[in-house]
Amino acid sequence: MVKALVTGGAGFIGSHLCDHLVSLGHEVVVLDDLSTGSPANLEHLPSVRFVHGSILDRALVDECVRGAGMVFHLAAAVGVHTILAEPLKSLRVNLHGTENVVEAAARHGVRYAVASSSEIYGKNDADGLHEDSDRILGSALKSRWSYAAAKGIDELVAVETSRASGVPCVVLRLFNIVGARQTGRYGMVLPRFVAQALAGEPITVHGDGSQRRCFGSVHDAVPAMTRLLDTSEAYGRAVNIGSREEISIEGLAHRVREITGSASEIRFVPYHEAYDPGFEDMRRRIPDLSLAARLIGYRPRYRLDDIIKTLIDHQLRRRARPA
Repeated sequence: MVKALVTGGAGFIGSHLCDHLVSLGHEVVVLDDLSTGSPANLEHLPSVRFVHGSILDRALVDECVRGAGMVFHLAAAVGVHTILAEPLKSLRVNLHGTENVVEAAARHGVRYAVASSSEIYGKNDADGLHEDSDRILGSALKSRWSYAAAKGIDELVAVETSRASGVPCVVLRLFNIVGARQTGRYGMVLPRFVAQALAGEPITVHGDGSQRRCFGSVHDAVPAMTRLLDTSEAYGRAVNIGSREEISIEGLAHRVREITGSASEIRFVPYHEAYDPGFEDMRRRIPDLSLAARLIGYRPRYRLDDIIKTLIDHQLRRRARPA
């Protein structure tokens, strides 16, 4: 049994990662400030030790890392709305927080994985973004791109710290990972669509709906994350994780309406009404998953319809709980 620290472990992906680590027999410690996570995501895991605190607290981070055998760093300011509403706070958390976690892991000789994002590719809409694809970002003064910039620096800090210290690390570059426990509160489109459809409210598509994305299951992503940290060939690299099942956002709204059996109308909302100033979107984002396939045999098992049904079941169960 190995002690595993998961920063951001009370969040959507983090809590699923805790599920998986516990199932593998590991001792799990979670560090989370609950800014976007929830204790409810961990209440079914009594063996997990929860530490309420911030990754900006250097001494606390060091205390949590000490004695661990592996660290998964997922804590970050997340969601388009969060980044646009609080760009400076988001930058501090994403940059200084990652620096604290990575430095502590290197200091104590603990291998670590840092969660990154497909956001770093920016406006690059190539068919199959591979790990070395160019990053195409908008204006440096557009807060929409501050998250992409911060994540790019996070990756560099993680890899260069690993090289300097000799402590293994891997960067997990996640593409639109979705599933149960995810909410639409911070701009996540699929759980928002499901919630609107189940409530009979208009399904609100931001922009013209022609933007194209791939949505991957958390149940595919989480096992890949742990396997990559156990794979020496992955050390010092960024690895894409996600799905290549492509759909337009308008098409996604129709798919959700069909699967839920909802009579909700699909309503298009211009970007300037949906977001604060500083928002820009990208037209297409499709991952190349060949590196993950070569390193760990990664093959997504869950189709988009399966993921949507999982979200529907989760939201219906949550609504049925007594208040």
